[in-house]
Amino acid sequence: MTEPSRGSRGGPAPAVRLCDISKRFGAVQANRAVSLSVAPGTVHGLVGENGAGKSTLMAILYGYYHADEGHIEINGQRVHIGNSQQAIELGIGMVHQHFMLVETLSALDNVMLGAEPAFFLSRAKRQVREQLEALMRDTGLTVRLDAIVADLPVGELQRLEILKALYRGAKILILDEPTAVLTPQETDQLFEVLRRLRERGTTILLITHKLREVMALCDAVTVMRAGAVIKTCAIGETSPEDLAECMVGRKVNLGRAGGAALPQSDEPVLKAEGLSVASGAGVHLLTHASLSLRPGEIVGVAGVSGNGQSELLEVLAGMRAPDAGSLQVAGRHFHGARWLDPRTARALKLAHVPEDRHALGMVLSFPAWETAALGYHEQDQYAAGPLGLGMNQRHLRATTAAMMEEFDVRPRNPELGSSKFSGGNQQKLILAREIGQQPAVLLVGQPTRGVDIGAIEFIHNQLRRLRDAGCAILLVSSELDEILALADRVIVMNAGRITGELAIDECSEKNLGLLMSASPSNEKTAETVTAP
Repeated sequence: MTEPSRGSRGGPAPAVRLCDISKRFGAVQANRAVSLSVAPGTVHGLVGENGAGKSTLMAILYGYYHADEGHIEINGQRVHIGNSQQAIELGIGMVHQHFMLVETLSALDNVMLGAEPAFFLSRAKRQVREQLEALMRDTGLTVRLDAIVADLPVGELQRLEILKALYRGAKILILDEPTAVLTPQETDQLFEVLRRLRERGTTILLITHKLREVMALCDAVTVMRAGAVIKTCAIGETSPEDLAECMVGRKVNLGRAGGAALPQSDEPVLKAEGLSVASGAGVHLLTHASLSLRPGEIVGVAGVSGNGQSELLEVLAGMRAPDAGSLQVAGRHFHGARWLDPRTARALKLAHVPEDRHALGMVLSFPAWETAALGYHEQDQYAAGPLGLGMNQRHLRATTAAMMEEFDVRPRNPELGSSKFSGGNQQKLILAREIGQQPAVLLVGQPTRGVDIGAIEFIHNQLRRLRDAGCAILLVSSELDEILALADRVIVMNAGRITGELAIDECSEKNLGLLMSASPSNEKTAETVTAP
């Protein structure tokens, strides 16, 4: 066995050392002489706003991009990483924010794909299964190997991606926003796995926006801003507030701003009663849900994702009709076959920011100016031509440019494809579109999912400003901190039911947690995720 390489002070060499890495894309300088050293067998956090250069830096380490300047050392040896296959051969694995899996194949087949150990498929499957079962025992990663990937929940997909990297021999694991789409319970499970991997000697680089997670898991952290390293330190030498200020370049307030707002009227602008939704298999997704929204208040909906919040938003936004229940919006009544539809909702000044911005909030192939008008493109202000059948593109571009300026969407280019913006800037563009209509009611789902700290603060302030202007806001968020920072009163959901309602002054993580785990009735309900 060869002796491990030593660092300059006699200790073990860094597992990863990036030396003066620079990378430019046209006029954009993504990385500026970045140097980073990661000790072996540690979890090293990499934080920064969207566009800070974190993902580009890790893509260089994984061989997706080539640095314009600088070099890389792995375990003390200078290496050239020309592509991802060379990175894998050096023991580097990467789990992307958007999973790189074939949905129609089984979990086992996804692991094998491109790394089959034998010519005969049956023998290869047997060998891979044995290796994976041993890995799962050692690491605590649990995956149903024979399940089709499309049928697996998000938390299991995350574990599968990690398992795939470990099967390929990864000793250095890069995780890009691994908890962006996980529930709190799934996040806890993932962190237990990562701690176990660290104990086995795996080096982990964690890209994340969630500073509490950095403090809970990491041994050290590096902050990047505008493509450069601002700070690197041991985790015991910093705090979430310090990291946030380093990331943004100023103090950031993500806490509560003042007490609860008083509704501007006791008369609800939206009232729903007895909403129920069942799946085709008869599973109750939403059961007898009733709520009301009054002008000038934010009502938070707390609960672990998958407990009826999505169905509630879809019903209230007119995207699906319930099996039972009624709805009043701005004095209009809807029930049964005469349910609200999205076009009518917009006419009634009801706006909707969906939970999944890619699937429901934008068309990724559209330029920004089309996304900025999506759903409102038939309004008179955007019409052109003698019969008003066309779109006034000049006006749309000018309106989009103004939206981008007001909501700090970067880059400020209405012609840029929607897919080219970072997640936080995509979210700000959708919020600009919906808030720009001056709605009486705003339904907003997961407003800051996958968004950096600076953008979170901005989005929170925009929601408070809209509330103070008299809008009634229903806020669905899986982040309890966000609910506690924004809501004036809180509804809690579990297993498709509303299990309680509290004024914000009565709310604590303990109280909300008890309601989030409150037992529903014994009827057939949607399966809920439980903590490990």
